[in-house]
Amino acid sequence: MTMVDLVADVGESFGAYRLGDDVALLDVLTSANVACGFHAGDPRVMDSTVAQCAERGIAVGAHPSFPDLVGFGRRTMDLTRDEICSDVLYQVGALHAFAVSHGTRISHVTPHGRLGNLVVTDDRYAYGVLDAVLRYDRDLLIVTQEGRLAELAREAEVRVVLLGLADRAYNADGTLVSRQNPGAVITDPDLVVDRVVRMVRDGSVVAIDGSEIAAPCDSVLLHGDTPGSVELAQRIRQGLDAAGVTIAPMSQVLDARQRLSVDNSADRT
Repeated sequence: MTMVDLVADVGESFGAYRLGDDVALLDVLTSANVACGFHAGDPRVMDSTVAQCAERGIAVGAHPSFPDLVGFGRRTMDLTRDEICSDVLYQVGALHAFAVSHGTRISHVTPHGRLGNLVVTDDRYAYGVLDAVLRYDRDLLIVTQEGRLAELAREAEVRVVLLGLADRAYNADGTLVSRQNPGAVITDPDLVVDRVVRMVRDGSVVAIDGSEIAAPCDSVLLHGDTPGSVELAQRIRQGLDAAGVTIAPMSQVLDARQRLSVDNSADRT
């Protein structure tokens, strides 16, 4: 049985500014990455977003960023390992208070934007995020693409959820095409659905140069801040259902993969 989690970045409104239709999007999801105030979100938005997740039984994850509200966390910041760690701890701690107040808990951490890109390739940023998780709660899941953070987390015996991005183009080395380049975001709904089903069932994706690359995927990231995003998310879920894929929270996906691995090992002995 093939299983996958559906997650999206939510709670990204700020003050009088509204971004995305979180209420409609949450009905499609099994997990949520909640902005923690550094790139988006504010105390009221965090509070209401966590409340809505708790009401629906959706897993709440922290979505820490560089302290870059103006740039939406998409600009590179030259921070030390300790600075990255303390910034992530600060954001996770803030979200923790809202989670507890609504009778739920933080299930995972996934770095946002440019920080999320850099942890894939740069040890300094990867260690900074991992340090924060180890200091806060090593039982948290780390959600990221395959790369340095995933490798270091496994070495530290922290469970890793591999992320597939539904509507983002991939380079041949498995990194994401920069948003500054044409074709970075895929807008054809049929193509997006086909790519997601292929990632989930086959663990592969066609890169921007036409090559087929490995893209193992435990969780699919659905964007909620683009035009038609809710409708696209609904179509992706329908496409996965039609392909016989079971949609479940990321912790259940990892548990199922572990049981399958144990069963396969037993069969070989």
